[in-house]
Amino acid sequence: MAKGSVRKKGKKWYYRFYVEDASGNLVQKECAGTENKSETEKLLRQAMEDYESKKFIAKADNITLGQLLDTWAEEELKTGTLSNGTVGTYLQAINRIKQHPVSRRKLKTVTSGHLQQFMDIMSFGGTIEDFVSKGYSKDYVKSFSAVLQQSFRFAVFPKQYITFNPMQYVVMRHKKDDMDLFAEETDTDNGKVNPLSFEQYQKLIAQLGKRSKDAILPVQIAYFTGLRLGEVAGLTWQDINFEEQCLTVRRSVRYNGATHKHEIGSTKRKKVRIVDFGNALADILKKARKQQLKNRMQYGGLYHRNFYREVTEKNRVHYEYYNLGMAEDVPEDYTEISFVCLREDGCLELPATVETACRTAARKVPELEGFHFHTLRHTYTTNLLSNGAQPKDVQELLGHSDVSATINVYAHATREAKRESAKLLDKVVGMN
Repeated sequence: MAKGSVRKKGKKWYYRFYVEDASGNLVQKECAGTENKSETEKLLRQAMEDYESKKFIAKADNITLGQLLDTWAEEELKTGTLSNGTVGTYLQAINRIKQHPVSRRKLKTVTSGHLQQFMDIMSFGGTIEDFVSKGYSKDYVKSFSAVLQQSFRFAVFPKQYITFNPMQYVVMRHKKDDMDLFAEETDTDNGKVNPLSFEQYQKLIAQLGKRSKDAILPVQIAYFTGLRLGEVAGLTWQDINFEEQCLTVRRSVRYNGATHKHEIGSTKRKKVRIVDFGNALADILKKARKQQLKNRMQYGGLYHRNFYREVTEKNRVHYEYYNLGMAEDVPEDYTEISFVCLREDGCLELPATVETACRTAARKVPELEGFHFHTLRHTYTTNLLSNGAQPKDVQELLGHSDVSATINVYAHATREAKRESAKLLDKVVGMN
């Protein structure tokens, strides 16, 4: 008889038991029950009896590519050491692959040609049956390649569903950028992110002040520290050291498309870093803190507090974000957290809201055409490098993995800087 158990997650009970796969390995299956324990235990008994009577085994002859992806996600992806953000990205890629006709093919009939066709349609765009792709960026397509590579290796071993990995013959192909050799355009930096001038930054703040005041503080922090949007959202007042004028970057806020919840996780490089700031940001933060205390008094019982809740799935831990009104009861597993970037009512100013506000402002101000939040990170780096900061110091402030990433991305930062560099040769030959 299969072994099973029930457990409670949140308000709901879940039941789980083990079944045998085609390789003879025991695989855990978990299903949602009800909010009643005894009812869930009844569902468990019924499920185990059904399994014992039918002895369903996922045989390699019957399994489809879509079923392989689900099995790989449950048994390897979710139990591995990848970050929660990467796991979320791969799960979204799996859902997208399962919309393509190739996912419905029996695993043993999937060829390198089928997979190449899928990768090409993701890169170049196209339509096959009811699947439509507009063509995606190189980085986005890489996530599909990674999922297919790893899941097919998993199918070869340890599952032994198939004897070889057809993804090994698939190549990544991308659109080539066409260059107009006879255009009269003199700006050779088209397509690159242009940093903001201080005047543009001021216009951005002024435009946000008209309709999106809550987005101003995140923009100001990013302008003076170069933090990523998720990192800005994850800042707490405990991370701010006014005496030393520095802040600690230790977490990031992101949206999980699979659970439809915002989560608090590690930074992109999973490292804690210290970022110093000057008097300008210190004054901004002090004023923001005072205003938040005033808002709390003004809103009273309508003011919100922010919390996180630890969630364990398999051997993976993540933290879900919640907010509650002052008068609402706080569940025992909620922990309060004091974020820096708040809305007027006390709720966390979420990354997507800030990004939307920035893009809306950019459409309203002609000088900000093409601006998005990440431009602030480029601007911060440009300002530091053009004013004599050492690349190694900038790398550490930004949290880049190595200094070459800093130099490669930002060395082209401003036309003025390049002009001044070119004029250095005039001094060599004695020209002013």
